[in-house]
Amino acid sequence: MNKIRAGARLARVAILAAILTAAGVIAIFGDGGARVVARETTAAETTNLKALLARLQRHYQETESFGASFKQTITRVGAPPKDRDGTVYYEKPGRIRFEFSDPQPETIVSDGILLHDYDPGLNQVMETPLKNAIKTQAAAAFLLGVGNVQRDFRAALPPSHPSDGLTYVLLTPKRGGDAIEIGLDPHTMNIMTMRLQDALGNVTSLQFSDIETNIPIEASRFQFKTPDGADVVTSSGTP
Repeated sequence: MNKIRAGARLARVAILAAILTAAGVIAIFGDGGARVVARETTAAETTNLKALLARLQRHYQETESFGASFKQTITRVGAPPKDRDGTVYYEKPGRIRFEFSDPQPETIVSDGILLHDYDPGLNQVMETPLKNAIKTQAAAAFLLGVGNVQRDFRAALPPSHPSDGLTYVLLTPKRGGDAIEIGLDPHTMNIMTMRLQDALGNVTSLQFSDIETNIPIEASRFQFKTPDGADVVTSSGTP
């Protein structure tokens, strides 16, 4: 596998796993280049926002694991949207499993040390150290179970949002990184939607459903076994 093809595969990993979140856990993969503009908040909104973040932090701290279904939509400028469904499992610290279904199946697994991305269509595995796959310190902290929303992120209100009963917030890492718009269930504090727009105007969004928190998850879900005959590409995760 030459360096050009390996580099293209790594870029695809960053797009496919642009965001991991649900049940109050936030982790950002790749450099999405989000350009979401917040609006000015009133004093009352600022007070409410701080209270909301405190509730989100408490929910995050109390969540050791979760499972959920999701729908991913990628909308590229000048092209029709592309949808994929799947499931995600997470367990602190840093254990993840994404299963994408047809029309483009894919499996992304982290055991807390290595991140594996398997594309059955190519019969190819991209292997990257988890710490190098995460592009911001704030994202790393959350994924590894030691994040703090108010310490690590600047929070603001988006300029507009759907009237769907969710509470929408923009979170931007204080030490550098891209803003992500999240839609919270105001009762459970589960993160139900996420949206990221890159510098070219392409949008990646995730919608979560069937969220279950603090569930037992078999250790085998976070163990990746390379399929027979698969081409394994190791990457440092750096540009």
